[in-house]
Amino acid sequence: MADDTSPRPGSPSLPTWARLPINRCNLPPVILGGLNFQEHAEDLRLDGVFPFHDELFTMLASLPDKAARAERFIDYMTVHFCLETPEEAGGERKRHRTKADYTRMLRGWFFDSDGREAAVIKGWVESRFGLITRFHAGRLHAGDAIADARFVEERSRGIYATHALDAQLDLLYAYAQYELAKEPDAPSHLTLYRGVNAIDDFDILSRLGPREATVVLNSMNSFTANPERAGEFGDNILEARIPRQKVFCTSDLLPGRLKGENEVMVIGGAYRVRLTYWQG
Repeated sequence: MADDTSPRPGSPSLPTWARLPINRCNLPPVILGGLNFQEHAEDLRLDGVFPFHDELFTMLASLPDKAARAERFIDYMTVHFCLETPEEAGGERKRHRTKADYTRMLRGWFFDSDGREAAVIKGWVESRFGLITRFHAGRLHAGDAIADARFVEERSRGIYATHALDAQLDLLYAYAQYELAKEPDAPSHLTLYRGVNAIDDFDILSRLGPREATVVLNSMNSFTANPERAGEFGDNILEARIPRQKVFCTSDLLPGRLKGENEVMVIGGAYRVRLTYWQG
């Protein structure tokens, strides 16, 4: 990348090629996507979520049990977004796309992070946080017009004839953050792992040593809390210290509804990472 767009090591800035000029969040992309945010994160609030859904979080605060809160959240989503009665929201059952709700998006991601549902989620990150998608079934914004067009088409097809799907994902993120903050001795960061073939799989901002670098992660990424699990997906294990504000969802957020082994969905931006294992 050009020198004038790449930040110096430790800079709070995110390169212009990795961000949009605006977003729908309380912090701009250049800040929430920057390296300083990894160490000194602040709460991220998407526009309008808490004012519109204040009754939900008031209700959740009265429930001491996590499983009970999850069931109440699921019930609220079903009723508020008319997920079981799409005709009340102007949907057409015959199209079947009305079934493409937030749970379908999550299951699709856990099955294939380069599928249509994943394109919807990556596009949602772009819209809400202003972090540009750099990879979807291939490199994007790298001169391959077909790959770029395929991502836009999959994202558009994924949200077609759905019920406020972006708004569903907004509320899901807010709920995940609510639950993370309620954990006993809630940590400010999670140490997470990802199997990779090489660190060169990512956009590198600076190399900090033979096993460390500052990289730009994709708009949305799969990590795990289990390094052995991560080792099943690449010759190397990438370790990153993730602020909880960048966690979109975990596989155990909605008990019994999602499948995944310690999988954590992480919003992108600039991160310091290191390789913890490699095969000779």
